[in-house]
Amino acid sequence: MSTPLVRASGLTKSYGGMTAVDSVDFSLEEGRIYGLLGRNGAGKTTIMQMLTGQLFPTSGTVEIMGREPAENAEALRRMCFIAESQRYPDSFSARHVFKAARWFFENWDAEFAEQLTAEFRLPLKRPIKKLSRGQLSSVGVIVGLASRAPLTFFDEPYLGLDAVARHLFYDRLLEDYTEHPRTVVLSTHLIDEVAKLLEHVIIIDQGRILLDQDADEVRGSATTVAGPQRTVDSFIVGRSVIGREGLGGLSSVTVQGRLSQPDRVQAAELGLELAPVSLQQLVIHLTGSAPEGAANTYGNSSKEAAA
Repeated sequence: MSTPLVRASGLTKSYGGMTAVDSVDFSLEEGRIYGLLGRNGAGKTTIMQMLTGQLFPTSGTVEIMGREPAENAEALRRMCFIAESQRYPDSFSARHVFKAARWFFENWDAEFAEQLTAEFRLPLKRPIKKLSRGQLSSVGVIVGLASRAPLTFFDEPYLGLDAVARHLFYDRLLEDYTEHPRTVVLSTHLIDEVAKLLEHVIIIDQGRILLDQDADEVRGSATTVAGPQRTVDSFIVGRSVIGREGLGGLSSVTVQGRLSQPDRVQAAELGLELAPVSLQQLVIHLTGSAPEGAANTYGNSSKEAAA
């Protein structure tokens, strides 16, 4: 088995009495697209900052290519980190940013950057401080794509883009990743938009990892069961409940774990409706509050179900 590109063990970051990242373990393999998903303040940015040597862990270890990032100049040269609030010198224009990028990224593709600049309709000569939020976001995603860094982090820099530009980013990322494989980590709230891109999913909440699985395993790993409340309650006994809604005598319950064919036949015989749960819905269920009564009635809170 090959050595992971990134390995974190017991990784923790605390600020005074607040723990932003709480003893997490995970690894990133070469040539995969990862989704680092969770709510605001879950610890996603802090994890990426520790991986890229911008923050020192309070405890635990992180290794990039077998060494700590702060001591690994070679690894740092092979990384690209693009944040939502990416900052550039006010005196720079986008042209200056792209010209400087070639000194930082050994795989920088100037022709690709030029192509992306035209597609995103980015004014090259306008000062950075006069760019709109969307244009500033375009600068970041162009750097992230054209850098072709072996380890590339996108910390929601595309939130400033409109829907057309975001889908252009997704298309170009997938196309270029196919031709030039590397490890890409996407942190985003727009989960449904990126779901088809992801090969591996890491869901984090309150500094802890709730789920770390291949995307193919996650897809279809939860189901919503809807129908009369008593019938639904009877069907879900013994299952991991991660979400519940009700109206009058009707109930809609989300259960984690794949349903077998006999389960589906039984649900049909009972007149229950089954619906797949999207990745975004799964994140909402896992990082939301435990469904009322779930811990006592079914033996699983939402956090326990995710453990």
